[in-house]
Parts: sequence; structure tokens; C-alpha cells
Amino acid sequence: MARDIGIDLGTANTLVYMKGKGIVVDEPTVVAKDKKTDKIIAVGSEAKEMLGRTPGRIIATKPLSGGVIADYTIASALIDYFLNKAIRKYPFSKTRVVISVPTCASKVERQAVKDATYAAGAKSVFLIEECKASAIGAGLPVASPTGNMIVDIGGGTTDIAVISLGGIVVSRSINVAGNTIDAAIADYVKRKYNVAIGERTAENIKIQIGYADMNHEEQKRVFSGMSIFEGLPQQIELSSYDIVEPIRQQVDLIVEAIKSVIENTPPELLADVMTDGIMLAGGGAYLRNIADVISQETTMPVRIAEDPLRCVAVGAGKVLEEIKVLESSLLE
Repeated sequence: MARDIGIDLGTANTLVYMKGKGIVVDEPTVVAKDKKTDKIIAVGSEAKEMLGRTPGRIIATKPLSGGVIADYTIASALIDYFLNKAIRKYPFSKTRVVISVPTCASKVERQAVKDATYAAGAKSVFLIEECKASAIGAGLPVASPTGNMIVDIGGGTTDIAVISLGGIVVSRSINVAGNTIDAAIADYVKRKYNVAIGERTAENIKIQIGYADMNHEEQKRVFSGMSIFEGLPQQIELSSYDIVEPIRQQVDLIVEAIKSVIENTPPELLADVMTDGIMLAGGGAYLRNIADVISQETTMPVRIAEDPLRCVAVGAGKVLEEIKVLESSLLE
């Protein structure tokens, strides 16, 4: 029996959806490799634990940059690992895979994703743009003759699109997303407090006390880093008011991209969007107050998908489940 798989190959996390089972894999897109033997030591959650903590000969890396493959060999091994974990006893020769790619991905980058998935053993591979998969996973009626607007804020990219009759009418993809927000927080802490923090700590700061604007009750937490001048461990107390500045700078870039898509949307479809609102998906949708900021800046209602992190994987999987209706959503 053929196994239908939907994969959200994200810069930060990879999710695998299997028909009839839902999400069966949800792990970080990280690979740990031994430089001396060229052998892969760990993948996924185990590899993420090694980030910033490995000895010199072992490198823990993210093989995707901006949502596209930066290291083909490692990415192929990564996909092979996730398919193995999802399918296990089922033969790869009967596996059909729909895998997401950023809207901005070039033909060469798209082909690299396809080749890596075939190299992992899939029988057939189809590509779908992230924003379209996200819209399907969020439950938007993409096949209808109405305007549906999706904003998917992932780890490496933010994909924005207006979709109608199964096709993308207007879209934009920018390399501003969760990872750049983390980097902005780390840079801010370094400049203001002379303390260096790692990407995991920056992400934790965002998760624990991150807000998109000042309209909230102040929260404070203590985090650990390293003093730039002394080279010694140092603890600092951060306020949620304190880190709004670096977060908002990145959010404003996302808002500008959303506005540019709105400005280029045909009036008839824009009327639908103004009525039904903008759907927000991806891990960035969890950033506190971001929906309010986008709504205020665009003067449109904004909804957050029921399960933002899983929209792309679920949408990719649903395409094969409803192939007759959604076949037009696939890329050639």
C-alpha cells in the first residue's frame, strides 16, 4: 500500500504528516557531523542539544538556510532520517511525498529539494509552495474563487500570499522570520549589556518574555550569558519592555512586506481579504501581540491558525488526500 507523506522541511524544524495518522515527526532541522570521519553523529532533537556544545571535531549545523538547502549531502541524510522515522516498516518504494519549498526558491533550489528526497528513497516527489501548503493546512478555501491571504512566519522565511482558485495571485517571501528575531535579540543584549548569548538563549528570551509591542504588563526573567570583557559567565535580568525594540524592528519588516502584497492585490480579491481577514501561521504566530500589530498596521482583521506550527505539514499531506481538488496547488 502506498504511503502518502507531507513534509514541512523548515529552516528551524521539520514536521512529517502521514495520511491517517497526522503529524508523526516533529524535530529540529539540525545535523551533527564528525569532521574527521565525515560521519553523521546525530539528527533532529539529539543534534540540537549539541548546538554550541560540541568539541572541535564535531559540528552541529542547520543544513537549510532561508528555507532552502545549503548543504545537499547533509540535507539528503536529514530527509532520509525523517522518512525512516515516519515510515519505519513500510517500503520507501511505495512512498509518495509532498514537500514544501519557500515561494522565493529558484528552480535550482527546488530541484535540490526534489533530488534530496528521491535520494532518501521516495517513489514520487511533489513540491508545493510553503504559503499554499500553510493556507490549506489552516483550512482556507484555496480552491474557491475568493481571495485568501496567508502570512506564514517560519524560522528562516516569512511567506505571504493571496491565493484564489488554487493559484497564487500575489506573493512575497522575505528572509525575516523567527531566526532573525532571535539574532536581533542576541545583538541587542550584546550591545546594551556587553553580554554574549547563544541562539538557544535568544530563542528562550523570545519565547518567555517576547512581545511585538509595548501594550502588555511588564515581565522580567534572569538569563545567563558570557561577559564580553571578562570572558566569564554572567547573569542578567531582562525586561519584556527592554526587548520590544529589537523584536519590533523585525516585525516592522514583516509588516512592510505584508503591505506590499496588499497594495498589489486586485480590488475584487482584496475585498474578500478585508472581509475574511489575514490568516497568520508558522511559529512566528506565537509571538505575543503580533496579530494585533499586523491588524493595526494593515487595518484588516487578523486570525491565528488553530495550530500554526503544523499548517505547512498538514497542508502538504492534505494535497495527496484531496488530489483531485488540490492538484493545481502543486508545482511542476
